[in-house]
Amino acid sequence: MESLSCLVLKPSPPTRLFFPPRIPQMALPGSTFVFPFSMDYQLPITTAKLALKPIRASTSAVPTTPSTTSTVTSSPTAASTKKVLVPIGFGTEEMEAVILVDVLRRAGAEVTVASVEPQLEVQASGGTKLVADTRISTCSDRVFDLVALPGGMPGSAQLRDCEILKKITSKQAEEKRLYGGISTAPAVTLLPWGLLKRKRTTCHPAFFDRLPTFWAVKSNIQVSGELTTSQGPGTSFLFALALVEQLFGESVAREIGELLFMHSADDKPRKEEFNKVDWAVSHTPRVLVPVANGSEEIEIVTIVDILRRAKVDVVVASVEKSVKILASQGVKIIADKLIGDAAGSIYDLIILPQGGVAGTERLQKSRILKKLLKEQDAAGRILGAVCSSPTVLHKHGLLKENKVTAHPSAITELSNPVDGPKVVIDGKLITSMGLATVSDFALAIVSKFFGHARARSVAEGLVFEYPRS
Repeated sequence: MESLSCLVLKPSPPTRLFFPPRIPQMALPGSTFVFPFSMDYQLPITTAKLALKPIRASTSAVPTTPSTTSTVTSSPTAASTKKVLVPIGFGTEEMEAVILVDVLRRAGAEVTVASVEPQLEVQASGGTKLVADTRISTCSDRVFDLVALPGGMPGSAQLRDCEILKKITSKQAEEKRLYGGISTAPAVTLLPWGLLKRKRTTCHPAFFDRLPTFWAVKSNIQVSGELTTSQGPGTSFLFALALVEQLFGESVAREIGELLFMHSADDKPRKEEFNKVDWAVSHTPRVLVPVANGSEEIEIVTIVDILRRAKVDVVVASVEKSVKILASQGVKIIADKLIGDAAGSIYDLIILPQGGVAGTERLQKSRILKKLLKEQDAAGRILGAVCSSPTVLHKHGLLKENKVTAHPSAITELSNPVDGPKVVIDGKLITSMGLATVSDFALAIVSKFFGHARARSVAEGLVFEYPRS
């Protein structure tokens, strides 16, 4: 029986972070961010503007990885696979952990998700249940090219109290290999370990005053030598791409950014609405998110996390025979219940996440889900779909003349597509391009249910820039 040196006490329920008054934005010289290489650099505070001009970093090519539709493939001169450790614990922020894993795996990294708890199953801060690949004790003798710590509370405290992880990360820093943390991790985990010394650092604004004053920097991303830090869930894509840049080089980071639709704010409108109707309800909104093997983990976790932050009652239901699903980039998620058990309730909104070819087909073939969708439409309740999933609604005859958007690979199958906006709302239908646009998608839902002020408040907690009006 393997030993565990992370003493784990029964923790209190996860804590969600609330955002203090917004930090003034810094001037941005042009429409893209530029990372100078081999020196301290930072990204100014422009949280929703996900345009990226990567740094001139290492020239190592991306190693060969199992083929998927959105993973960068290798060149003949590919270097050895880059190994990455992403530890998780009770109360880890799920958006930060999953976006890190997803983006790094798309780039070709071999990512190990390790639990610092006695069990592999970990409940994240927003209630999503993730299953780690292994326990942290199995990683103590391994060498990683990168150790990346997600934030969240009490997740960062759980990571801090794990002696094995402390030794791994301290050795990483001593040997000048890459390490980093996002959100609460720099202040709560890395600082007590002494790994921020003489390093310019950023973190979640609610914890900024814990950082050493002289070295603290109010920026989305801060790279100081081998250390990379970032602010929160809303900057997770930038954080992950900065790490991809350092591991694999500029061209890979740029290609991944394009695959994820990380456009500049001026490139595409945030949303467009047609046939405006009121979505407000007199009770706590209930939302169903059906998932399948192959569903896109970024979309599942981001939608669920943001809606739960807004106090929406979200049920994640598996269309498989088990509540455990294996998402498109290998993240293991445990649904709240099976679709058959969820079918007995009425939902104000049913959202279909994208699932690639396999995942989308599995959603489409579920007879229980098909019945639920048709009943939802007949009752005049709301439907939502992201990425390629609008095709499921189309094949079930539920789109009618509604205006929609979708992933570029799927939009040609739809009869009334709208080119341009990240999110399209038409009456009681909401669709999105998917991937990095799902934060806008979820916040648009919050705004429709509760109003703009609630959506903006949630966005601020995420450190995600959102319109004032």
